[in-house]
Amino acid sequence: MANIMRILHVLGGMGRGGAETMVMNLYRNIDRTKIQFDFIVHTEKKCDYDDEIKSLGGKIHRVPRYTGKNHFQYRKAWHNFFIKHPEYKLIHGHVRSTASIYIKVAKKYGLNTIAHSHNTSSGNGFSAVAKNILQYPIRYNADYLFSCSEFAGEWLFGKRACKKDNYFILNNAIDIKKFSYDKDIRLKKKKEFQLQNKFVIGHVGRFHTQKNHEFLIDIFKAVYVKNDNAVLMLVGDGELRHSIEKKVNDLGLNDSVVFTGVRSDIPDLLQLMDVFVFPSLHEGLPVTLVEAQAAGLPCLISDCITNEVRVTDLVTYLPIDLDERWAEEIVRYSENVQRKDTYQEVDKAQYNIETTSKWLQEFYFKANKV
Repeated sequence: MANIMRILHVLGGMGRGGAETMVMNLYRNIDRTKIQFDFIVHTEKKCDYDDEIKSLGGKIHRVPRYTGKNHFQYRKAWHNFFIKHPEYKLIHGHVRSTASIYIKVAKKYGLNTIAHSHNTSSGNGFSAVAKNILQYPIRYNADYLFSCSEFAGEWLFGKRACKKDNYFILNNAIDIKKFSYDKDIRLKKKKEFQLQNKFVIGHVGRFHTQKNHEFLIDIFKAVYVKNDNAVLMLVGDGELRHSIEKKVNDLGLNDSVVFTGVRSDIPDLLQLMDVFVFPSLHEGLPVTLVEAQAAGLPCLISDCITNEVRVTDLVTYLPIDLDERWAEEIVRYSENVQRKDTYQEVDKAQYNIETTSKWLQEFYFKANKV
């Protein structure tokens, strides 16, 4: 056991978000007799993946959430952590806003450092400006720069940094077989949700401004006017869920919108959907879109999302302006829903977790000079 390399991953919390799911996909598929993932999170709350992490042999450490006012306490917490835990030689940071702080501290204690970009925007307002200022030095401080897409890399690190030898794109890979279309699972899930004869429009994502649920409901309203057999399934949770529920109620769509909350059976839920709609305002490279394509689902997505996510011909890009345009496309799919096996396409695009996890494992060993 003493020879196992322990990699420290930094995240806000281990809920079922895109970056968290990507890390867990890698964790499940690496050789855990050689490498273990441990986590340092910025919350005291128990999160969705905590129990699984512990069952796989991982440890969860905690530091306070950064507020700006607690800058010196935050730095001190990291100093104290590395003093108490000299066993870590490599830190893999997925929290970009404070990466310039904890990476600098980690390097002082001799750790190799990875900064990983998962997004293409900090949002709006003062907090976004503060984040952009905080994260600028990362491109100079981290030993290695990772991103989920070329767009996400250039946004966080700059084009010049992305041309250097220490920059790598790590695809948000998945277990393709787990998502492959299965007619039996589709029928089972349709029955479970009593949607046997319904046209199901699906979305997976946290209820956050970035995911653009307000527009998604407007789209669905326009669809429902054209086809009252349509149902919208929203998978996820978040701070805006109640406001979206209110909007659905105000529009009289309660009986046609399903709020599932956070689910652990995403591969099965994708089977019962007929079309996947994803009108995000910005994204790095959303793993859920790779999953949807692996399930053979037609995907309508906003043109704000990188074209790198289009690993099959199932993706159609649309501008975020008129919901009628989206509605027309969705209704068109309702008239002729066909699913296909996309395993070869997704695998060829290098989104197979088996390949990606092996690459990362080798990278960790090389970085640690083992």
